[in-house]
Amino acid sequence: MDAFFASVEQADDPSLKGKPVIIGGSHRGVVSTASYEARVFGVHSAMPSATARRLCPHGVFLPGRMRRYREVSGIVMDILRTTSPLVEQVSVDEAYIDATGTDRLFGPPQALAAHIKSEIVAATGLTCSVGIAPNRFLSKIASDMNKPNGVFSIAEDEVAAFLATLPVRKIPGIGPRTQETLKLYGVTVVGDILKRSAEFWVQRLGRMGALLHERASGVDDTPIVPYHEPKSSSAENTLDEDTTDREVLRRWLFVQAERVGADLRRHGYRGRTVTLKLKYADFTACTRSRTLPDCTDVTGVIFDTACELLDAEALRKRVRLIGVGVSNFNQPQRQLSLFEMPAQSAGGAPRAVDAKPRGAELDRAMDAIRQRFGRDAVQRGLVFGFDGDD
Repeated sequence: MDAFFASVEQADDPSLKGKPVIIGGSHRGVVSTASYEARVFGVHSAMPSATARRLCPHGVFLPGRMRRYREVSGIVMDILRTTSPLVEQVSVDEAYIDATGTDRLFGPPQALAAHIKSEIVAATGLTCSVGIAPNRFLSKIASDMNKPNGVFSIAEDEVAAFLATLPVRKIPGIGPRTQETLKLYGVTVVGDILKRSAEFWVQRLGRMGALLHERASGVDDTPIVPYHEPKSSSAENTLDEDTTDREVLRRWLFVQAERVGADLRRHGYRGRTVTLKLKYADFTACTRSRTLPDCTDVTGVIFDTACELLDAEALRKRVRLIGVGVSNFNQPQRQLSLFEMPAQSAGGAPRAVDAKPRGAELDRAMDAIRQRFGRDAVQRGLVFGFDGDD
């Protein structure tokens, strides 16, 4: 998708069309997306928002609406899945499609690309750029060659000539540090890599060297995998002001625990490891984790565990960012303790142990209310009136 977050805002609010829109514009955060109008002024993703404001003081700075972006992303991905059974979503705004065999329905890949673009515009009002190539590595590069709202194709017999003069920075995963290392060996374009053997690069860059030589040769056998099992769920926020106020931090943890818990329940996962993330005012960071005896998706359990981890921290420095995550996913069944005995009924007879952790029913009731009436239809007292939405 083209400048996805900013484009969603422009589609939802026509008054923003043609204006430089910058998402993630809090004075302390970083830019997550900049519209093409903002990029003209040098604004780009991952740039500190303060720098973006200096470069583009007349820009429209918005905090972002992740729920809305995920909603639109779902519409886009549903469209892609009507074209092929092999669609791999790799981020909220990017996916790979294996188009093998789709020509019977849609014609050649260029016709499929036109169909996809037309369907997305009709459903969302947004544009996208499509790369067509023999493998996913090359299609990723191709998708960036004709932005925005373009299509770029690399035929099988064009791969060698295309890569020969391609700047090495265009290879996905090649950052500034690797570029500097490659410059030491006279590499500025991809074709320079093939002037030396694969063994040469392995000796100097290890496994990365072998991968680099393969990519320079246009080789990528990575399959399109329609579904990946998630390994974790997390939420984090940069605070408006640095703080050591534990009550403020606890309220943020509760907002995040609700968000993570709801995500786990929505996808049917439970996890055993709860992780607290802190970033301090001096940009140093720490993470603390605790593994629970049972897997959980309960907001209260996630929150209580995160608070215990927070309480163990001295907080000698002010906190800039706080986050909580759950990982180590297990089967959803609850593991009974070896020494857990049946509970006694009022008459003394044993009764079944309630396997549902305290708070589980409340979580599900709140999930149902929010699904029907919206997220703000019900709130817990700890965060009532607290502006901690994503």
